[in-house]
Amino acid sequence: MKDLNEIINLEKYPINDTGSLKYRELTNYTRKQLNEDGCCVLPNFIKPDSIRRMKNEVDKNLSKIYFTSDKHNPYFTKDDETLPEDHPKKIFSVRQSGYLNSNDLEIESDLNKFYDLEEMLKFTSDSLEVFPLYKWADPLGKNPYSVMHTNHYFPWHFDGNEFTLSILVQKATKGGLFEYVPDIRNKDNENFEDVTKVLKGDRQKVKSLDLNPGDLQIFKGRFSMHRVTKIEGKISRYIALPCYVKDSLRVNKPEHSKQVYGKALPIHFERENIQVDGLID
Repeated sequence: MKDLNEIINLEKYPINDTGSLKYRELTNYTRKQLNEDGCCVLPNFIKPDSIRRMKNEVDKNLSKIYFTSDKHNPYFTKDDETLPEDHPKKIFSVRQSGYLNSNDLEIESDLNKFYDLEEMLKFTSDSLEVFPLYKWADPLGKNPYSVMHTNHYFPWHFDGNEFTLSILVQKATKGGLFEYVPDIRNKDNENFEDVTKVLKGDRQKVKSLDLNPGDLQIFKGRFSMHRVTKIEGKISRYIALPCYVKDSLRVNKPEHSKQVYGKALPIHFERENIQVDGLID
C-alpha cells in the first residue's frame, strides 16, 4: 500500500478501492475513451515526487541508454524486395531516439514498483476490458524509459505488444507531441491502404496529444499507428512505457528488439514464432 500511495494520486484515482462508486465511474470513463479513441489520458495520475524520482533515475543512467539513428518501416521489419515501392513495408523513415531498457532499471525504482502493482494491472485490465491481462514477458521492453533529445524524431510505427501505458516524466521545450491514428488495423485486416495514406502525409484521421508530466495515457499501440514529433529546444523528453499483453509468453520479434533496444536476447529467438494475432509485427 505504501508504494501505491507514494506513486499514484489515489485521492483522484482510487484504483485500490475497486468496490467504490468512484472506481466504477473512473473505469466507465476510461472504457468510453478507449472505445471511442483507442486512447485515454488521466491528468496528474502520478504524484509529483514520484515523477521527480523517475526523472532522477533517467538522469543518473544516461550512459546506459541505447541511442540510435536508423531507418525503419512501421513494422520494424527488414526491406522486402518483392513488394511494390508504395507498400507500407517499403516506406522507411529515420528514427532518432533512445531507450533505458527495462533490465537496466534500478530494482527499487518507482517505475519498477509501479509496474509490479497488482492494483495497476487490475485497473488497466478493467479499463481495457481485457481478461486476463498480463505484464509483458519481454525483459528489455516491458517497462522502459524512452528518451529523446533535441532534433530526435520517432516516426510512424506499431508496437510489438497490444497495450502500453505512457507516463510523461519530462516534457520537451517544444515538439514531442504524441500523434496517433486510432485502430487503423485489427487482427483480421492490416489495412495497408490507409496506413500508406498516413505515411504519405494524410492527416484526416490523425489525432494529437500534448501530455504533461504526471499524466497517464492508456493506449492500444499494436492496433493504432503512432509517432512522436520532432523535439525542439534544450529540454529532452522522458517518458515511461509500462506494457501489457494478452499472451503471457509473447515478446518482441528479434529484429524489432534489435532496432529499438539495441539487442535481441535468447528469449526473443526462442519465442520468435509465437503468433498471437497474425499481424506482421
